[in-house]
Amino acid sequence: MTDVQPPAPFRLAYVPGVTPAKWVRVWTERLPEVPLSLVPVPAAEALALLREGGADTGLVRLPVDGEDLSAIPLYTETTVVVVPKDHLVTAVDEVAPEDLAEELVLHPVDDVLDWERPPGVAAKERPATTADAIELVAAGVGLLAVPQSLARLHHRRDLTYRPLKDAPESRVALSWPKEATTDLVEEFIGIVRGRTVNSWRGRGAAQPAPERKPAAARGSRKGASTGKASGGQRGAGSGRGGAGKNTGGARGGRSGRPRRRG
Repeated sequence: MTDVQPPAPFRLAYVPGVTPAKWVRVWTERLPEVPLSLVPVPAAEALALLREGGADTGLVRLPVDGEDLSAIPLYTETTVVVVPKDHLVTAVDEVAPEDLAEELVLHPVDDVLDWERPPGVAAKERPATTADAIELVAAGVGLLAVPQSLARLHHRRDLTYRPLKDAPESRVALSWPKEATTDLVEEFIGIVRGRTVNSWRGRGAAQPAPERKPAAARGSRKGASTGKASGGQRGAGSGRGGAGKNTGGARGGRSGRPRRRG
């Protein structure tokens, strides 16, 4: 007796700050027989992971370089500046780069924002990671500009953030190797794009439309139905006429002469 091997999991890579939960939930509902495996990966290593076959597809940050990878842009994030809760920046709703001209602004090595020149005063050494930079901000050593999702990811009670206008923004995309565009990859593309089950192109394709009756048969049924309706209307008209006669009789009874006594 041959053992039935379970299907291999579909591997979805995702970079820090991206939350794939809603797409994973839809996948589980539509393809419960195919497990989905999440593969966290640093933003700087995500494309190499896809090229090496370490994941079937990935939620990455643009740009995606090279012609061997496909990419579908999904959304653009707001850039924010992370500050201690007692910092003067918290008095405003939005910050401009010039407002940070005299501030020490940290620029970690794994920064995902494409700065031509980061705002503020540069630190002598760059923190290795965004997480390290967050710790320095909490210690009162500088501020940090990041996509809003990373500010939420590294949330601390003693820190807050404000939108930073006129700053580079990070765009998130779905990417996968062009030569490995499998049916399951197409399934996930459909989920991310919001396709419904009825518009599905793959395993969940819409059911074929019901067989249509010949035009002659449809016309015959229509004529039969129209005939019944017309008959019903004539019947209703006769009924109204009958009602009129009865009414007339009632009037005649009321207007008759009284009987003579014998």
